Amino acid sequence: MEPQFFIFFLLMFFTIYLVAYFVVFRSWSPKIRPEASSCLISIFHGTPAVVLATYALLSNKSRGFSSPNTPLENLVLDFSIAYFATDLLHYLVFFPGDVLFIAHHLATLIVFLTCRCLVSHGAYALLSLLILAEVTSACQNAWTLACARSHDSEFAGKVYHILSPPFYAFYSVVRGVLGPMFVYEMCVFYMSGAADPVIPKWVWISWLIVVASAISVSILWVSNLWIQLFRERRGLFYKKVT
Repeated sequence: MEPQFFIFFLLMFFTIYLVAYFVVFRSWSPKIRPEASSCLISIFHGTPAVVLATYALLSNKSRGFSSPNTPLENLVLDFSIAYFATDLLHYLVFFPGDVLFIAHHLATLIVFLTCRCLVSHGAYALLSLLILAEVTSACQNAWTLACARSHDSEFAGKVYHILSPPFYAFYSVVRGVLGPMFVYEMCVFYMSGAADPVIPKWVWISWLIVVASAISVSILWVSNLWIQLFRERRGLFYKKVT
C-alpha cells in the first residue's frame, strides 16, 4: 500500500464526514445526522469508485482473475479501503450494535487488504465487484436521505415514494442477476486452480465466501423492501376504494 495515497484518502473522507455532520446536516435531527453524514461520504466514494475502477480495468490490457495488480488498480483499492475504514469508524462510534454492517465493512476491508498488500493479484475480480456494488450507490444514497426525512418533510416523502420502485428494480438487477453471474465466473476460474500459484487457495476462498455472503444479504434486504412496498401500495389502494 502506498501510505501517502491511503492517508490522503482517509483524511479526505474523514474531513467530508465532519463537514457533513457539523455543517451540511447541522439542522437535522441528531438521530439521523450520523446516517446522513455516512451517506455523504458514500456519495463521494460510490460514483467516483465506479469511474476510477472502470478506467483502471480498461487500462489493463492483461486483466484477468489472477493478473497482477497495476498501480492504478492499487490506487482504486487504496481509495476504497480509506472509505470503508472511515465508514467503519462511523458505525463503531454511532451504531456499535449494528453487527451486520460492522461485519460487512470488516470483511470488505480484509478482502481488499489481502488483494492490495498480501497477494498483489486479483484486483480485476474485486474492482469488477466494486463497480457492481457501487453503481447503485448514488440512487441508494438519495433514497436513504429521502427516507430519513420522509416523516418530517413532504418533499422528502414524495421523493422517497417516487424513487423507491426504480431504485429497487435497479438494485435487484445488479445484485440479484449481474452480481451472482460474475461470482459464478470467479468461482469457476478459481476452483480450476489456475490462480493458485499467485493467489493462495485460502485467500480466494475467503474472497468468495465474503462476496457470496454480501450478495445473499443484499438480495434478502431488497426482497424485504419489495414486500414492504407492496404492502404499503396495497394499503393505499384499499383506502382509496373504501
